[in-house]
Amino acid sequence: MRTLLLAVAASAALTAGFDAAPARAQSKATTLVWGDQLPAGLDPHVVFDVPMQYVLLNVYDGLYRYIGNPPELKPWLAESSSVGADGLTWEFKLRPGVKFHDGSDLVAGDVVYSFRRVLGMKRGPAGAFLPVLKADKITAPDSRTVRFQLESAYAPFLAAVPLVAIVNPRAIAPNVKGDDWGSAWLASNAAGSGAYSIDAASYRPREALDLKRNAGHFFGWSDNPKPIDLVQSRPVQETSTRVLALMKGDIDSTDSYLPTDQVERVQKSGSTAVAKDESMRVFIIRMNNKKAPFDNVEFRRCVSQAFNYDGFINVILKGYAERNPGPMPKNLWGAPADAKGYRFDLKAAKDACDKAKAAGAPIGREIEIHTQSELDQTLQAAQLLQSDLKKIGVNAKIVPNQWPNLTSSTAKAETTPDMWIHWISTYFVDPENWIGQTYDSQFHGTWKASSWYSNAKVDAMLREARVSTDQAKRKKLYEDASRIVIDEAADIWVYNTVQLRGLTNRVAGYKFSPVGGGGDLRYLTLKN
Repeated sequence: MRTLLLAVAASAALTAGFDAAPARAQSKATTLVWGDQLPAGLDPHVVFDVPMQYVLLNVYDGLYRYIGNPPELKPWLAESSSVGADGLTWEFKLRPGVKFHDGSDLVAGDVVYSFRRVLGMKRGPAGAFLPVLKADKITAPDSRTVRFQLESAYAPFLAAVPLVAIVNPRAIAPNVKGDDWGSAWLASNAAGSGAYSIDAASYRPREALDLKRNAGHFFGWSDNPKPIDLVQSRPVQETSTRVLALMKGDIDSTDSYLPTDQVERVQKSGSTAVAKDESMRVFIIRMNNKKAPFDNVEFRRCVSQAFNYDGFINVILKGYAERNPGPMPKNLWGAPADAKGYRFDLKAAKDACDKAKAAGAPIGREIEIHTQSELDQTLQAAQLLQSDLKKIGVNAKIVPNQWPNLTSSTAKAETTPDMWIHWISTYFVDPENWIGQTYDSQFHGTWKASSWYSNAKVDAMLREARVSTDQAKRKKLYEDASRIVIDEAADIWVYNTVQLRGLTNRVAGYKFSPVGGGGDLRYLTLKN
């Protein structure tokens, strides 16, 4: 209990003293001020994280789209899709009359260009397609038909299709420099067809972005008679400052990582409320399996048993989460129902550390736990783990960091932190999104695979599951692979999220989806 009190007290000390409202222009009664995080750049084919989902949902359209909670995969730019009996040939029939923000028609060739651009850049969402799709195998038989010829059957293909934003090649072409695919320009501009367009002059990376409603969006606005015409995105980095700004009405929403120690404060305010939504977002403490002593499985088991799961969830998070012992959300098929995972047991942790030490693991060196500066919960978890590791003779240093720096560092095992803390969110609804891209060694060098875990048997299972069209077979393969990854303590899996977002009472129509974190603006209205 003393450990828990220390963690909570440290968190309170961190957030104390920040009470200044964010600097921004005074919003009008018809303007929504969205306080969620912004990505470091606006190119949807380069950046692949939760803040980018906000841009992807609102500025761009995809062939298919996830809607609702639990999320359902629905045709969007496509009217329909079909796949051959061998699972290799996919065809999508496009809706007629869709236009980009510049007024030009969106046709099949633009879809071909967008997917080829993703594959050519080999960044962002490319990892979901590179193993099975070649650029020259994406074609447009006519202006409304797109054909994909896969190298091998790929069961998650349709589930992953919404990852790819369809961009306007005519807007990008004049801004291409060398072989950059226009990425330098698109990092601060847009070439989409979505429900909102960006005001490029307003954009400051991770600080500000204005979105203007696209009245001519193909989906129309009949489902929302009072849509919001202007949305000002104004992230506030410090938690207590962000909450104060919400209660003062300077912003209309927080992010969806509202710390539980702030929930009561927001709920007691007469002008704000908290949206609580079950998600599919796994909180994970990464361990770099390539760096000693984490290359020793007993040391990883030691650290896994030194984290106070129940204390963190029930005391620090006040029960707003559910223990999730493995790499996939418990509410997703393919997660083994019998998985117990690790539990907090300092004696067992010490025994495992002693085994690691006897095998030559340098457990005496100081290890680093990197946290995300703008997300207090990552610091709280690190403080809790640090305190209990110290009790068994393991010294840990907490290093505040930021998401762009952390994800960049994971390109090489040598630069990846010993440990770092984040969430794996729902980018697409398939086990491939979690265990497939996280523990198959072919994805090493991406932030998802930053534990640098490698097991040939697991690789084989995940790759077989990826190409199988037999759902029952895939389920068993994912369950078996999960059991191995859990046994070998590749990482520390803590919980599946209940997402908490603070909203002012004037916001109506908020609809949460685990994919994109509920940041779809087209449903929102303002009560003034």
